Amino acid sequence: MAVTSLQVAFGVTANILSAISIVFLNKMIYVTYDFPSMTLTLVHFVITSIALQVCAWMDIFAVKRLKLRDVLPLACSFCGFVVFTNLSLQYNTVGTYQLAKAMTTPVILFIQTLFYNKSTSFPIILTTIPVVLGVFLNSYYDIQFNITGTIFAIVGVMITSIYQVLVGTKQSELCVNSMQLLYYQAPLSSLMLAIIVPFFEPVLSLPFEITTSALGFVLLSGVVAFMVNLSIFWIIGKTSPLTYNMIGHCKFCVTLMGGYFLFKDPLSTNQLFGVFLTLGGISIYTYLKLEQQKQSKQLQHNRLYTKV
Repeated sequence: MAVTSLQVAFGVTANILSAISIVFLNKMIYVTYDFPSMTLTLVHFVITSIALQVCAWMDIFAVKRLKLRDVLPLACSFCGFVVFTNLSLQYNTVGTYQLAKAMTTPVILFIQTLFYNKSTSFPIILTTIPVVLGVFLNSYYDIQFNITGTIFAIVGVMITSIYQVLVGTKQSELCVNSMQLLYYQAPLSSLMLAIIVPFFEPVLSLPFEITTSALGFVLLSGVVAFMVNLSIFWIIGKTSPLTYNMIGHCKFCVTLMGGYFLFKDPLSTNQLFGVFLTLGGISIYTYLKLEQQKQSKQLQHNRLYTKV
């Protein structure tokens, strides 16, 4: 069934609101309770797995049997994405980390063109330039390179791009919707992370103190993470990994502005210009995609009219 512009707008809004909420919620958990980031990601996917099982019991979606080999690449790439983005943040400055994340957009275009034979119009490719440039202006003051950090950043970008492309292609290849695919990926990724995380965040050496309020906020972030994960799969499945990436850059800008107004985080003139440049590129991208959608609908209408 074709997705409408209203449905896409609703899905994007849900993703932006939940993603921004979880950024500030996680920031509070890290600062207030010293909770480790990779362990929190593991908790998020465990809660997502439980929530999806509850949804299946309530007949919100029908479980479709999938083979392990079909979902394994998705789960592996997700775990690689978590590990290497965390290592990138650990060994790089925040500016370098953000710049590396921005490079996910052109890498996705490269992967789709080279391996999936999906062409992208030149005007849409051009819209990625102000987006990446805007992120660079927000980060250039803090960009520093070192060999280890650069390697982790490059690998992180590659695996993140592969993961996002797989989220879309697997839904199409396996004829499943976002919930049916995430139903298998979430518990498999949880199991993998449970094996990997102790190597990076040993339980006995963690400074985290278990309290009722800490557990409450961690569980709340898990519920919000379920909404984020589900909306990510839905958006990529119904639109494209590139569109989701553009939404990600939009969230980055909104988060920066939110940090400035809510937490009094400093925001320079160059950063403000970068925000408007990024949002400008996203706006043009959105306009071009809507125009393409209109032309596609008009072409379908003309074909139907010709047949009649």
